[in-house]
Amino acid sequence: MTGPRYTKLINSLPATVPFIGPEEQERIAGHPFAARLGANENGFGPSPRAIAAMAAAAGDVWKYGDSSSHDLREAIAAFHGVGVENVLVGEGIDGLLGYLCRLMIEPGDAVVTSDGAYPTFNYHVAGFGGVLHKVAYREDHEDPQALIAKAAEVKAKLVYIANPDNPMGTHHPRETIEAMVAAVPDGTLMVLDEAYVEFAPEGTEARIAPDDPRVIRMRTFSKAHGMAGARVGYALAAAPLIAAFDKIRNHFGMCRISQAGALAALQDTTWQAYMRLLVSGARERITQIATQNGLSALPSAANFVAIDCGADGAFARAVLTELGKQGVFVRMPFVAPQDRCIRVSVGPEPELDAFAAALPAALKATRATLSR
Repeated sequence: MTGPRYTKLINSLPATVPFIGPEEQERIAGHPFAARLGANENGFGPSPRAIAAMAAAAGDVWKYGDSSSHDLREAIAAFHGVGVENVLVGEGIDGLLGYLCRLMIEPGDAVVTSDGAYPTFNYHVAGFGGVLHKVAYREDHEDPQALIAKAAEVKAKLVYIANPDNPMGTHHPRETIEAMVAAVPDGTLMVLDEAYVEFAPEGTEARIAPDDPRVIRMRTFSKAHGMAGARVGYALAAAPLIAAFDKIRNHFGMCRISQAGALAALQDTTWQAYMRLLVSGARERITQIATQNGLSALPSAANFVAIDCGADGAFARAVLTELGKQGVFVRMPFVAPQDRCIRVSVGPEPELDAFAAALPAALKATRATLSR
């Protein structure tokens, strides 16, 4: 009796996932988290108008969603001042990255990213047989010049950068990103992940023509709109590239409830402004908590703050573990020297209070353990 005959590529891949979700961690620990501050979710939640729209759409959930996300795409196009042919809607940025790799990557194709940047992109590249070439961060920022130089060197199909960055929360001004686009080598597509750009200072969002064939921009409703569980992302790119996704995407992958919620969220500009204030205040609170414990926080342009624990990755990982024992879920970067930090997402005051209460004990326990 034989089992499934996997491809050689699948047989070569490790059995892994980019992140272990908080629910799985709660099941392993046997208790729920008191503070869920590790997944860069927006704990302040979505617009009340989005909630109402999703509730109204629930009665029609027996229907498949609009396969072209027509109304949402039109609203996104109007919001950005582009044509609807420049907009693709999909199952979060993660889903869109998977489609992009399926569209672009064959086994052996070169792809460039930063060492320690968003691991789900790497996961998709590996899943289609791409070869990752990584460059180091520079002063806790992704290095646009090094990324472009490496892309030219290896003749990369894709070069990835997030602005603002995950996991550090740092950002580049628009002029730096625009210069990067101008320098993209022939035959390379730049993937600009802008998941957190709504939280960034004015002047961060790059000015890129919608029909520029050198770049595809990724946006999401998971962060600023507080709808991570709805799985709605979108891409902005030249019309021929957007049209090419129709060859491989899951045409009925977008739930009609999610589409209705995203459309209402996009139209609620008052809630968007309110959310930026909430996130800014929570970043300040996390920074204060770090300072009160003798730690330093990196300036953040995202909905999380990277806190420098003042030692190495082993120390930061032990702090993270101790926080988990106290019911506080946070994450950390994977690669040195960024792994000297823990990464704390914004959230409501009670959750930040729980973090503030747990951090001193976590630091004390870690120092005691590692000094033995």
